[in-house]
Amino acid sequence: MTPDPQTDRFFVTGTDTGVGKTVLSLLMMQFFYDKGYCPFYLKPFQTGCRDPHDTDSDARFVYENIDALKGKDPAESVLYCFRRPRAPYFAARAEGAEADIDLEKVRNYVDEKARSFNPLILEGAGGLFVPVDSHTLMIDLIRLTASRPIVVARAGLGTINHTLLSLEALERKGMHPCGLFFVDARDRAVPDDMIRENIDAVEKISGIKVTGVIEKIRDFSKPASTCYPFIEKIRS
Repeated sequence: MTPDPQTDRFFVTGTDTGVGKTVLSLLMMQFFYDKGYCPFYLKPFQTGCRDPHDTDSDARFVYENIDALKGKDPAESVLYCFRRPRAPYFAARAEGAEADIDLEKVRNYVDEKARSFNPLILEGAGGLFVPVDSHTLMIDLIRLTASRPIVVARAGLGTINHTLLSLEALERKGMHPCGLFFVDARDRAVPDDMIRENIDAVEKISGIKVTGVIEKIRDFSKPASTCYPFIEKIRS
């Protein structure tokens, strides 16, 4: 895959919370740096942490595990950060900051970064139907930011239903994912036969091929080389 500086904005979305969106975002950032590109990671809405420097910050996790970003400020990659581990709309409302959410600010920031970086890796919060404000869902941010969706799902039990519903939601909005990944982040690996069955079901019912399966990563600063060939398969 060769990024197109005019169009390459990838929106990493999930079938649920905690499915591995940040892990895939990290792998994509590492991959593009290794290929000589200048990628940029952006988490427009972060919830469940005090600030972008908190130990629970996804941006901090990404910055700490990429040599080129060490020493740089992860706050550059977060536009809104709320303490409560809730959907952005409700997390903001709990802090009395609901009115502070400005989607035009998000669009303008993405456009600004696109002039200096390529590609952009945007990471959503939770799944596609998570509310951003009283009128906007996470799925709407994909079109707002002129991005292309990449879907991340759990590798194990329950993923067939969640994945197919997410793919159908994108299809109804006229969007086609340029990548679909299963992430096995559990301490005890999902059995190979279950993963094969999940892939078979999702591909046959949706008609969309699974791009790859990301297995448990022990050292995020130096993941196994087997993680990266899947990134190459993302459709440009």
